[in-house]
Amino acid sequence: MFRLGLFLAIMRFRTSRMFWTLSNLPKDGWRRMWKRQISCALYVTVVGFGMACVANPTESDVTPELRDSSIEISELVGQIREMAWAEEVDAAQTLIEQQRPYQDLSSAGWLVAASWLGRGAGFAERWDVAERYAREAFDGSLALLETRELDSERQLQAALGAGIEVIGRVLDARGDLEGALSFLREQRHRYQRTSIEMRIQKNVMLLSLEGQPFPVLDVEHHLGDDPPSVEHLRGKVVVAFFWAHWCPDCKQQLSVLQQLHEEFSERGLVILGPTQLYGYVARGDDATPEQELEYLRGAYQEQHPIPSWLTVPVSQRNFLDFGVSTTPTMVVIDRQGIVQLYNPGDMPYDELSAHVRRLLSA
Repeated sequence: MFRLGLFLAIMRFRTSRMFWTLSNLPKDGWRRMWKRQISCALYVTVVGFGMACVANPTESDVTPELRDSSIEISELVGQIREMAWAEEVDAAQTLIEQQRPYQDLSSAGWLVAASWLGRGAGFAERWDVAERYAREAFDGSLALLETRELDSERQLQAALGAGIEVIGRVLDARGDLEGALSFLREQRHRYQRTSIEMRIQKNVMLLSLEGQPFPVLDVEHHLGDDPPSVEHLRGKVVVAFFWAHWCPDCKQQLSVLQQLHEEFSERGLVILGPTQLYGYVARGDDATPEQELEYLRGAYQEQHPIPSWLTVPVSQRNFLDFGVSTTPTMVVIDRQGIVQLYNPGDMPYDELSAHVRRLLSA
């Protein structure tokens, strides 16, 4: 019966992958909700069919593949990732432990699978499970770093970044906020100027930025009008919209900000649009900083006009300091200059406008 349950759990998630692309709703949370509803319906169908057609199946009838063979590491990572987003921790743990004897436990691929299980357990607030697999990803990544560079392998970046992230969340969930921040800041210092620095800083910001004064933005370059001074922003409600020129979600978020500007600008709302240079332009063509700035002020503006009310400081320092590894990232600041919201990811109009309206009315 145990192996039958394992087989059905895996069939459930393999089938759910077929329907992943059916959900084109813009919010990840809604995508996960619909995916879960569809996959649950399919699970009931599979179980019903099995009960109707198979009476008292033997172990050899159901699970020869799972008992005697491994699956490709890429397939394992994909299945664990989907289970993590669905918060199906027990099924994911059963699968990864079934595969443990067959896989190279020192490989970056295995560590990515473990890190996804750690993340999924964190989503579900199963902190003991989250810590176990995050530590496996973290420790295994450190071992690999003895013989290779972090930024030479994307899977290694993903495994180590997720391991650090989840360990920080576990410490905070257990009431040790200072320990979590100390650990994350130590890791940021250790991996500064690498591909995971911003991700680590994002987790520092998630735990510490709200309730703190909004730092002054660095302005190395800017698009449009000069960014407003600190004095000009006093007494205003500010939305800082961190974006990237290659980011489709950022373009969608801009339409939400347009609505906010039209409704609230006369009541004291100011919207800022910090961005940074990425070293390339349209179609991923490499570009110098001068060429990328020219692109943003010219060809990009022709295709995706930046509104006149949005001033755009351009600086990598802002993205590092605010941990903008996710674009867009939204930061909302009250009239006293205190951060009230730090949100990696896009926000719908109703949710963002509720924050703005509350702060304007305070």
